[in-house]
Amino acid sequence: MLSVISILFSFFSICSLFAVVSSDTNSGLVTIYPDEYPAALRNPLKGYRLDSYNKLRGYPYVTLIRDYIKWSDLDNGSDNDLISNINTYSKRKWSKYDNTGVKVIPRIYLDWDKELGNEYWPIDMQVGDYSSLKFKERVVRLIEAIGQCWDNDPRIAWIQMGIIGYWGEHHNPHPSSNMQKILGNAFEKAFKNKHILVRHPGEFEDYEFGIYWDSWAHHGQTFKLMHGAGIERLNALKGRWKKRPIAGEAAYNWGDYKRQPGDDPNDTLSDPVHCEFFIDTIRNLHCSALGWVSLYDATNPKVVKGAENVQRAFGYRFVVERFSYTYHVHEGGTFSINFRIKNTGSAPFYYKWPVMLNLLDHESRQVVWSRPIDRVDIRDWLPGDDWDEATNKYQLAAASHRVSTNIKLPEHSILPEGKYIVALSIPDPGDETLGIRLAIKNYFDGDYHPLGFMGYGQNSPSTAQLNVDSFDDPMNP
Repeated sequence: MLSVISILFSFFSICSLFAVVSSDTNSGLVTIYPDEYPAALRNPLKGYRLDSYNKLRGYPYVTLIRDYIKWSDLDNGSDNDLISNINTYSKRKWSKYDNTGVKVIPRIYLDWDKELGNEYWPIDMQVGDYSSLKFKERVVRLIEAIGQCWDNDPRIAWIQMGIIGYWGEHHNPHPSSNMQKILGNAFEKAFKNKHILVRHPGEFEDYEFGIYWDSWAHHGQTFKLMHGAGIERLNALKGRWKKRPIAGEAAYNWGDYKRQPGDDPNDTLSDPVHCEFFIDTIRNLHCSALGWVSLYDATNPKVVKGAENVQRAFGYRFVVERFSYTYHVHEGGTFSINFRIKNTGSAPFYYKWPVMLNLLDHESRQVVWSRPIDRVDIRDWLPGDDWDEATNKYQLAAASHRVSTNIKLPEHSILPEGKYIVALSIPDPGDETLGIRLAIKNYFDGDYHPLGFMGYGQNSPSTAQLNVDSFDDPMNP
């Protein structure tokens, strides 16, 4: 006879092979409790961001590239075919990211820095003239044109407003109140789909724009209203982070940066004091993505561990807590699903991508039938708020969001009877290269999340359970 200890050992051994499953014979539902995927994930529109002159190789999490664009590369005279120029530039510069899952963050600029010779104004405009009527007309013309070209371009993540000041960072000079109104109105009109981000939280306050803080976690700026404290204020008063991305880059070349965020990206990610402070700022300000810190040494294990912890904090992280579905459906019958999902990250996902219900062939894993789940808006899957640095938790915990639907399955002429794998997916509607990967171990290559077996038009499968040995690793290339 088996001892109690042996029985318990056998039970927990089984649980280690399968996600926990329960069934309700009255409703015909089975419930899956997936195990959370413990590591960081490469996911779209979040995480480490490189620049277009950086190589992607060696940086496993990168799905964002910022492209600094000289105004004169798009428009070098008032008679140019501006639309054609912009489209030609976009195709030439961004085609290398096709089929990589990478999206671009454009920023147009006029002056690189204070050094003479680093100005890129159209030849028929006066260098340094940010206030004349001619400049105002031309900047509105440019914004209208990039809106036509980029607002529906699936390659674009969001737009950094740029244009004014060194590096397009809205200093030297700052945009005047009049220029803020001109730019704000023009960008608001030109971009109905893509988000616009501005440099300082104290500017463009009448517009629903996100922020790019290009000296993230810098010791001299974190607690200033034009920078870190200003983002915190904007979030608290207007909930800006709930609708618009907060992003930017660290800075390692001026001021008291060695105190925070550290000497360089490796110091930020490997030193516990720097790394914890960095994560606290990401969590507190609801940050989605940062650059410069992305240039870390991916061969140093201590740095890589810190990079993973920071990646987990960036942006969204969706964890399915439980998933229930009809185990057996007769031909033309109703397939019911309901599940709970929680965002354990720092920010929402800012675009309305569909949540798909898929039935996969139980042997080939190929999609046999698929449809979007109605009345689901993943932008509403918010994380927690009010970060507590002492406990490393949000004081206002993230809610569990419930999704429930009943779907009439098609006849066997469309969906043959058989045994299927029920799977979720959240594909990019404009480019299916990389969908959103849920933070659960239930994963198949192609960005599908298998939950269990079901039977259609035949006897129920012998089990709903999927063996974890069949799962793929979502971080494998």
